[in-house]
Amino acid sequence: MAKVAFQGEPGAFSEDAVIAFFTDAKLHPYPSFRAVFEAVLSDEVEFGVVPVDNSQAGSINETYDLLLSYPLKIFGEINLRVSHYLMAMPGTCLEEVETVYSHPQALAQCDEFLSNLQVEVIPAYNTAGSAKKVKDEGLKGYAAIASKRAAQIYGLEIVAEGIETNPDNYTKFFVISKRGAEPARKNKTSLVFAIKNVSGALYAGMGIFASRGINLAKLESRPSKRKPWEYVFYVDFEGHVTDAACKEAIAELEQKTSFLKILGSYPSAEG
Repeated sequence: MAKVAFQGEPGAFSEDAVIAFFTDAKLHPYPSFRAVFEAVLSDEVEFGVVPVDNSQAGSINETYDLLLSYPLKIFGEINLRVSHYLMAMPGTCLEEVETVYSHPQALAQCDEFLSNLQVEVIPAYNTAGSAKKVKDEGLKGYAAIASKRAAQIYGLEIVAEGIETNPDNYTKFFVISKRGAEPARKNKTSLVFAIKNVSGALYAGMGIFASRGINLAKLESRPSKRKPWEYVFYVDFEGHVTDAACKEAIAELEQKTSFLKILGSYPSAEG
């Protein structure tokens, strides 16, 4: 049975992602994304599951920064359909809710509903943790946004369901590990690089993939944090590092970059 870390409390969407990916796992909750990375690095667990992107709210920057900082590999990915529920103490009706707790990403994904509800929103470290807080403290007039399973776990009453702005609301999670994944039928590779400060460097770098017919699934820039105004680029592309075309592309890209790190080659998620 694999030992798997996730951020948050039981009932968190990250826990749902663990259950979706692993047929049998011993789940270990941690208070932060960094703590999940540390747990994998120190061999407290074999795997960690962390969110990286949402179809509505965008990238989760902290996760990308941690992928750059830690010597771990992306082992797999999960695309999880996320449906948000507003929950409160039993007997509470929607009109009585004055304050809502949840993770900033969940609040962003439910912005239209919250705006119409005209309540105070308070960011919290985790969706399920918000539900736990409302129940443990018996907060009247307060509600949490979390999963349906969180309401069941913490004995809260659902006062509104399906409150996400986008009905096609998905969050992508990465499975991280010290070891890499074996090639599958359909693979994806993620890497991060910094370009040399010369004209057309990024265009030339992307042309390396285009000339070999390698499809880019994502390209995103982030501040490098090494010096002001320096950026690194995160790239996802179809294929495995063991594929001949991918090997050649990476080797050529290394000649045009000042820094390059392969984050992992792993099976593409279905859907």
